[in-house]
Amino acid sequence: MTKNVQPQHFKATVNNRMMANGHKPLAIWFTGLSGAGKSTIADALEQKLLSERIHTCILDGDNMRHGICSDLNFSDEDRKENIRRAGEIAKLFVDAGTVVITSFISPFKEDRAIAKQTIGPDNFLEVYVNTSLAICEERDPKGLYKKARVGEISDFTGISSPYEAPKKADIEIRTETESVNEAVDKIWKVIQPKIAL
Repeated sequence: MTKNVQPQHFKATVNNRMMANGHKPLAIWFTGLSGAGKSTIADALEQKLLSERIHTCILDGDNMRHGICSDLNFSDEDRKENIRRAGEIAKLFVDAGTVVITSFISPFKEDRAIAKQTIGPDNFLEVYVNTSLAICEERDPKGLYKKARVGEISDFTGISSPYEAPKKADIEIRTETESVNEAVDKIWKVIQPKIAL
């Protein structure tokens, strides 16, 4: 902690915000390769949650790279810092009583574990969007795999930088066999009892 900086304590608590919102908070942490379908499923899940009158927010990796993480590149160190910041921001949303949906490749197991610890294990749900590299390359919605294959992009996850897949994710989605709607239904069944008052 920085010297001479003390945390401020306010009267409103997470419980107060939870009661005001009508549900418990939760961080739903999507992880998977680029092109796996994380953002697509996150978007559909948020629409489902909003229809259920759940207070939500999406933290998307690409969007954060345009703003709060625009100073970072894709070295291992900067990837770690990117996920550290995401975890801290997600914690703020959980403290606000919100269901926050994060969509980050988050390639390193250790960084996901740190995010879980930062947010709080009881408020963290890891969703592994398990889509094969071959399918992600076939989809290649941003044309990034093609660029990585010809050396135009260095440190690209799955090609020149590793992805450490979760061994025991809370939920695993296989987009080759599960539709977006099926994925949302699967996640909703798990999170519904977790956020119910």
